[in-house]
Amino acid sequence: MPSSAPCASPHGFARWSHMTGLGLHTWSHQPLLASPIVVPRHSLYEIAPADLEAVLISHPDITDVAIAGRNGSIISEEGLIEFVAKQAGKTMTGKNWLLLLLIFIGCQARASLISSADGGSMELELVRVHGRPGEGGRGAELDLTREVISEDIRRYRMITSKRRVENAALARRKAREEDYKNGDTSMETPMIAARDYGIGQYVVELKVGTPPKKFRLIADTGSDLTWMRCMFDLRRPQHRRPGMFLPANSSTFATIPCSSDTCKVDLVELFSLAQCPAPSSPCAYDFRYTDGSSAKGIFAYETVSADLLSGGHKKLKGVLVGCSKFINQMLEPVDGVLGLANSEYSFTATAAREFGGKFSYCMVDHLSHKNLSNYLTFGSRPQPRSPLLADMRYTTLVHSRPLIPLYGVDILGMSVGGTILGIPVQVWASNSGGGTVIDSGTSLTMLVDPAYQLVFGALEASLSKYKRVDKDLGPLEYCFDSTGFKESLIPQLAIHFRDGAVFEPPVKSYVIDAAPGIKCLGLLSVRWPGHSVIGNILQQNHLWEFNIAEGKLGFAPSSCV
Repeated sequence: MPSSAPCASPHGFARWSHMTGLGLHTWSHQPLLASPIVVPRHSLYEIAPADLEAVLISHPDITDVAIAGRNGSIISEEGLIEFVAKQAGKTMTGKNWLLLLLIFIGCQARASLISSADGGSMELELVRVHGRPGEGGRGAELDLTREVISEDIRRYRMITSKRRVENAALARRKAREEDYKNGDTSMETPMIAARDYGIGQYVVELKVGTPPKKFRLIADTGSDLTWMRCMFDLRRPQHRRPGMFLPANSSTFATIPCSSDTCKVDLVELFSLAQCPAPSSPCAYDFRYTDGSSAKGIFAYETVSADLLSGGHKKLKGVLVGCSKFINQMLEPVDGVLGLANSEYSFTATAAREFGGKFSYCMVDHLSHKNLSNYLTFGSRPQPRSPLLADMRYTTLVHSRPLIPLYGVDILGMSVGGTILGIPVQVWASNSGGGTVIDSGTSLTMLVDPAYQLVFGALEASLSKYKRVDKDLGPLEYCFDSTGFKESLIPQLAIHFRDGAVFEPPVKSYVIDAAPGIKCLGLLSVRWPGHSVIGNILQQNHLWEFNIAEGKLGFAPSSCV
């Protein structure tokens, strides 16, 4: 996928890269403010800035643009946008100006949902994303396992490098939590284990825009922003793909002006940009993480529609969304992300205020195909969709820095086979460089190294009776031939919360299938100091209830089918 990048030119002309029958000329993506690179002159077209609109019309296959000064110097991205804004006022229509601005901003993405009628409820299906259709065999499964590990590591770096909110924003969020208690209805949406789509998360399907269009989004408790992959230029139908949001086709899509306090103050927490070429220009965002991944796009308000469980229909208006193009190919099978973080900007905040301040999900087995689903629910149900195999247990949600906006939990310790391990208490304390979060968007559970080493040592003895294999699965330290494997011989892993609740996942959630005939200890070691992550594989076959209004997390074992 191409990226907009500065290129040297002695003429002060705009240079456009062009899709041809021979392929696309691309260049390396560079972070903002990094040293610009010089692009070879072949496959590029030089045009005068005044001719930008004509070029857009006559060359619908144009994909990228960069500008250099007349003296050959590089114009910074901020200066570039200001320059184009001046030209746009002379030569371009509003719609083409928006397109051009988005090209300059990069619009490379990564980073809504529903309301109910009185007494109604709505359901989104939870789909597991893992594996590719039509692929099979040990080699393919090993490749997919490697991809899941790689994505988990990238994601861990992402969520640990996010900018943390200021105290004022925290105070605003706490004040608004009181509003959650007013709702007394519920909504649900099918949630599917997406084994058949190639990545390690779960997805929901929901309808966005007017008229509504269905999108397949990752259900992500680690993301603030709900975003969709967007396309702004309707003259390039050859670049459209199923599931791409077309803002021009929605009558309720409303951008947020870059001159507004919402953009300049509130959305700074979501990395809104300071550039504002014109007061009515859309508020843009730019996420950049320590691993080099990046997301760019614009903020907007949109309407999301859903069918309620009661049989009615409801629209939730004014939902904050991001309109993006995503550069991480791991998420190519899906259309975006449903932000479920504990943030006033996430969909959780919007839906929780409508539906009693809580949401829950029950994740089917992570190896399930897309025809098997459970549900993501906002509000309460009289009875769970799937029978619980034990009573709900509750523990406190940690709502403090530096874990915000993630869902922190207060762990006392871990045990293996009933024996409490001697893990240092600092590992679990968020005010001492540690802490633990529960995250639906991470597949494998990650433990900071002091905890990991003790857990690994306690489980290794029971696994050593099986033939160890070396399949180059990176940080998955222990893999073995599963011939003759019996779960009953593996000691029970347990997480003990400080207020007395104990979480005991099934063995299959921490001794996982990596490929046919191969199992691995499904835990990863991450650097200390840092926080540990309870991933979605460890969460599978349990109902999880996030009660934001009361600040507690409930869980109970269930088949989730």
